[in-house]
Amino acid sequence: MTEIIAQPAVTLVERLRAGELRSVDLTRAFLDRIDAVDAKVGAFLCVRRKAALAEAADVDRRRSRGDDPGPLAGLPVAVKDVLCLKDEPTTCASNMLRQYRPPYDATVVARIQAAGGVILGKLNMDEFAMGSTTENSAYQKTRNPWRLGAVPGGSSGGSAACLAAGMAPLAIGTDTGGSIRQPAAFCGVVGMKPTYGRVSRYGLVAFASSLDQVGPMGRSVEDAALLLSVIAGHDPLDSTSAEEPAADYLALCQQPLANLRVGVVKEHYGEGLDEEVAAATYAATDVYRRLGATIEEISLPHSKYGIATYYVIAPSEASSNLARYDGVHYGFRADGAGSVSEGDPDPPLVRMYKRTRTAAFGPEVKRRIMLGTYALSAGYYDAYYVKALKVRRRIRQDYDEAFRKVDVILGPTTPTPAYGLGEKIDDPLAMYLGDLYTVPANLAGLPGISLPAGFTKDGLPIGMQLMGRPFAEAQLLQAARMFEMESGWRDRRPPCC
Repeated sequence: MTEIIAQPAVTLVERLRAGELRSVDLTRAFLDRIDAVDAKVGAFLCVRRKAALAEAADVDRRRSRGDDPGPLAGLPVAVKDVLCLKDEPTTCASNMLRQYRPPYDATVVARIQAAGGVILGKLNMDEFAMGSTTENSAYQKTRNPWRLGAVPGGSSGGSAACLAAGMAPLAIGTDTGGSIRQPAAFCGVVGMKPTYGRVSRYGLVAFASSLDQVGPMGRSVEDAALLLSVIAGHDPLDSTSAEEPAADYLALCQQPLANLRVGVVKEHYGEGLDEEVAAATYAATDVYRRLGATIEEISLPHSKYGIATYYVIAPSEASSNLARYDGVHYGFRADGAGSVSEGDPDPPLVRMYKRTRTAAFGPEVKRRIMLGTYALSAGYYDAYYVKALKVRRRIRQDYDEAFRKVDVILGPTTPTPAYGLGEKIDDPLAMYLGDLYTVPANLAGLPGISLPAGFTKDGLPIGMQLMGRPFAEAQLLQAARMFEMESGWRDRRPPCC
């Protein structure tokens, strides 16, 4: 089955529909692949072998009766462990939720299963989606399949590594400041952050509620389009879900796109951009030029404030969202948390809060909670949070102006290729700067996609990013597929797994 699991998701769906494959056999093949390579990669926190095979068998039974199992037709899908899966561990890679099993499914999970998808398991991530390397997980570090000594990116590092290593044909990630696109770039796969509101956040454990978005990840643009078609659309359970009609993104992305106008941001090509990443992005621009697209230089003058703005707004929202983890309502409570300690002036309830949150949250989560609490505190709210919201509006206005001139914006996904495990874990500022090109899309609520654009001389993937107008996912996927079909980068596989 090795050659079968290497095939694109859209091909596997066709074969399932034609009766050439059974979902049980395909699911077992991916489970066997997980058994063979995940000990080296560390992408999965939970593998649902028994439940996945039962779901696959049910799809096969329905198909044998002549029923249509749905657009995924029994295809396995892996899910980031920040989305609720009923009665299954949903930990957000944190000790705070080590024992948590939600009583309901996230809307995204429910839609995948209703579409005939088989949930293989839950994927590793940075704790509460706070990080860029998947080194902040409370349980394990995930490694990059292209080089096991390198990071896979984050926070959806488990999702990207799982795809690159051939352990699933499709995966779900989430993106608050680049957490789908950056690991997709580092691992040489495709990852899309939809427009804010395009995909339901019901059942998503919140990090920063005005920035978080769930999105598809795959090994090709078509694969990502297939999964987006399943998960997109209005959800009455999510008050932030947009009442915008979804579409068959797979069918739309296969249509030719004429008269494309591609914008290149002059501010993206400055200090800190790796030479090989810059060269790959310039080469991608040339590909579009050969395909007949018009290339235009544009300016996003407020983009340089994106990181500072993001690291006020996101921690502020995290400080509020994570206040619920107090050792009372659910989740972890430290042993003896309310016991009296000699010389401790705090009342028992405050001691319980302190000891529980100190024991269960990791360093990066604590750092961001403290940053956000400070920014929201009396005397600093106007100076930091309110000012950041004003700059956020300016950033969105820059994009609105740019999209009057161009259809998509092309640039690097990340300033550098993947770096070594441990290389930046003790330098948070350097790690934060790695989100330089991705956070503006979250601040502006725009769709963005990262896809392979080449490799370094050392064999590490390089990703390029395309951004589009709000709710223009179809056009963005069309533009991405134009490049993908011309470049052939998607067909390369890592040698180490």
